[in-house]
Amino acid sequence: MKNLILAIESSCDDSSIAIINKDNLECVFYKKISQELEHSVYGGVVPELAARLHSAALPNILAQCKDYFSKLCAIAVTNEPGLSVSLLGGITMAKTLAVGLKLPLIAINHLKGHIYSLFLEEEVNLDIGILLVSGGHTMALYIDDKREIQILVSTNDDSFGESFDKVAKMMGLGYPGGVIIENLAKKAKDKNIKFSIPLKHSKELAYSFSGLKNAVRLEILKYENLDENIKAEIAYGFEEAACEHILDKLEKIFKQYSFKQFGIVGGASANLTLRSRLQNLCEKYHTKLKLAPLKYCSDNALMIARAAVDAYKRSEFVNIDEEILSPKNKNFLRI
Repeated sequence: MKNLILAIESSCDDSSIAIINKDNLECVFYKKISQELEHSVYGGVVPELAARLHSAALPNILAQCKDYFSKLCAIAVTNEPGLSVSLLGGITMAKTLAVGLKLPLIAINHLKGHIYSLFLEEEVNLDIGILLVSGGHTMALYIDDKREIQILVSTNDDSFGESFDKVAKMMGLGYPGGVIIENLAKKAKDKNIKFSIPLKHSKELAYSFSGLKNAVRLEILKYENLDENIKAEIAYGFEEAACEHILDKLEKIFKQYSFKQFGIVGGASANLTLRSRLQNLCEKYHTKLKLAPLKYCSDNALMIARAAVDAYKRSEFVNIDEEILSPKNKNFLRI
């Protein structure tokens, strides 16, 4: 029986392939190869390097999937948003497979994939609020039972995850910054460095991390010798302010919407401080909190495969000859 969907994810610096059973949502294959080590020496993702690493990693992963080819019913691939040179590697492989195996092709927006990471082993239960926080995006969404997406708040500049990366880079801590800053913050003893909460007294329903990032930069400049204790204090103060900024605007949204359930997705959703505070907010408003498994918070092919299952059921296929590469987020009105 041909009931498996193979999905490819290569939107940024992770090469990943997953195979899912469309009938029971069982993951029969999953592998991801991270490029974090290679990019860490540059303090961030270098697009050309990412593309070269994808060209080596994806074929190696695919070679492990050949035993499943005869049972595939479709090929899925991330086509937006992301780094164009990274997306192209996955799309080229997906189109080649679709042509060679004579299978339909499904294009998936990777932000929608993050939403599906909440429902990897279950049917999608909509009428839900979502906080999407990653290295490239920060937004709160409402998805109604008709699958329509409403963006409630987004960032005016840097994303939540990007701000962690930049603060880590300013202190010479390496990449990716999320885990580094989170772990360093736990070592703070005095906790006496505090930063102002962005837009705290503004009625504007938006996020902004550029001012907070600059405040951290100015704090760093105060010290001739930035020892580990000071770095920990700065990391703690920054993380506290960044998380409080997220929750400050979310609480305003919770007062307007009676969410029955609320989920947090995206690579930066792995931050345990943010998760804990969101748990408290949901309990305050009697809302069920849904969390993606930590393993599948960052970009991964299983979330793309899960989204592809629903797309397959709706026959949402794309033409092999169609230009589906879309580095910018263009298709985010429905899931």
